[in-house]
Amino acid sequence: MVPSTETTPSSPAEGLAWNQVPYPVLVADARAVVVHANEAAGLVFPAARPGSAMADTVPGWLFSAHARHTAPLPAQRPPAGAGTVRGAVGDRSYEAHPTPGDDGTVVWWLVDDTDHRLAREALWTERERTEFLVRSSNLLLSSLNLDRCMDVTAQMAADHLADAALVFAPLHGSELPIVSCVRGGTPSVSRAVVDPEAVPGLAEALQGFPPVPSRWLDPSAAPAWLVPDGLDTVGSIVITPLPGHGVPAGALVLLRADGTNAFTEGEEVFARLFAARAGAAMSAARLYAEQASITDTLMRELLPPPLHQVSGVEYAGGYRPSKDHERVGGDFYDVHPAADEGEPSLVVLGDVCGKGLEAAVMTGKIRNTLHALLPMADDHHRILSLLNTSLLNSESTRFATIVLASAAREGNAVRLRLTSAGHPAPLILRSDGRVEEARTKGTLVGALPEITTETARVTLAPGDTCVLYTDGISEARGGPMGGAMFGEERLRRALSECAAMPAEAVVEHVQMLTSQWVGAGRHDDMAVVVISAPRTNHLSAVDGHTRGRFTA
Repeated sequence: MVPSTETTPSSPAEGLAWNQVPYPVLVADARAVVVHANEAAGLVFPAARPGSAMADTVPGWLFSAHARHTAPLPAQRPPAGAGTVRGAVGDRSYEAHPTPGDDGTVVWWLVDDTDHRLAREALWTERERTEFLVRSSNLLLSSLNLDRCMDVTAQMAADHLADAALVFAPLHGSELPIVSCVRGGTPSVSRAVVDPEAVPGLAEALQGFPPVPSRWLDPSAAPAWLVPDGLDTVGSIVITPLPGHGVPAGALVLLRADGTNAFTEGEEVFARLFAARAGAAMSAARLYAEQASITDTLMRELLPPPLHQVSGVEYAGGYRPSKDHERVGGDFYDVHPAADEGEPSLVVLGDVCGKGLEAAVMTGKIRNTLHALLPMADDHHRILSLLNTSLLNSESTRFATIVLASAAREGNAVRLRLTSAGHPAPLILRSDGRVEEARTKGTLVGALPEITTETARVTLAPGDTCVLYTDGISEARGGPMGGAMFGEERLRRALSECAAMPAEAVVEHVQMLTSQWVGAGRHDDMAVVVISAPRTNHLSAVDGHTRGRFTA
């Protein structure tokens, strides 16, 4: 608090009463000579006595401020009511408030500002630490990549908490993943075959649970591999765990160079706050990586397989899920080669009610069930009946439409048996461009206690093709107005343009046309399988003696 000028003595004669003032008061004239100092001022400035020079008795910041207030020219002096200065006296800090007198003297009222300064510094430090934790959390949580999280942790710890930092991930086999960084440098990744027990506290920190406190390590006990390149001498080391989501995420080692301040207890607590955020981010990244690996493995099992020529019959397939960001859905297909040469291979194409992952899980169950029923692949109706019973006995309420095709090469032709269970009938594309519909029909699988089926027998001559497809193709909506259905007639015309094309080319053509038709609009899952009898090449003679023959 600064006293008002009305109560401020205007001459040294009145200074005899100033000893009653509880805070330091110092009076000096225009020549910077001390005129008066009360008892409190004598405690702060022991050499400040009447007649002494301020230059010899008070700190430079106060002497300089007095010189400004007693400048010869009024224009050079601070305006009235201004000029409060702050400075240190030993380990204390003071605010000095000037009150100029009419006789050229200046009364300096000093207020001990140490507690306020310490509070301001603590608040500023806390604010800086909070900003650092927020910034580090944003950086760590912006990526679910474990390597990236370890790099960010090491670099931020080295730049803000220590002179160097090392981040350890849990043991990977016999190797210990390590990311090291020195202040102002870039993270360095390595894997070391070392024993964590060789570093006191490191093994415990890597275990992480139950909660393990930070460990202060004697620098002389640190092995050489613990000190990163670029840090010549080590003065202090702290090892703190990186706690994860119920599992240890690793350990953080902070190193400061010899000659710098050692870690304080407050800094160690702050390092643990940072470690908690870094550990949570690393744990989340590791869990994400594990889940992504599991998901990728399961997805590969659910995805339709690549198709190729089997036993002289050409196969090709294409699949597009209902949403571009998804990989699987309710449509599926498989080709099961025959166990014995010359026996028919079984082709399955189906459409499960629904979309997305739930439908894909159901397709996985159906595909596994059909795989188990392969020994009776020659009897389509029996396979579909057993599958129907299996679906009715399951807890799922989903049903499916399926078409089965048994294909076997006989000479240059391919013999087909086609059975539909509630599915669009296959289309037969002849080599001359004619498109026919296979005469097969049946009821849904998984909807009724009993199913009915009707099997069609078709022969594919060389160059002929059988096309199995799901209703996601025929019912795809789009076109110029955006709502028209692609339709079976448009599909037939598209197929007629594919006469004599290889199986893969037919699939690509159908997919291209349907994609152009729907554009960016919504659509159902779309799947297509093409079975072709390969064209043959005529050889007029072999060795000039035998009759001409055809070869595939």
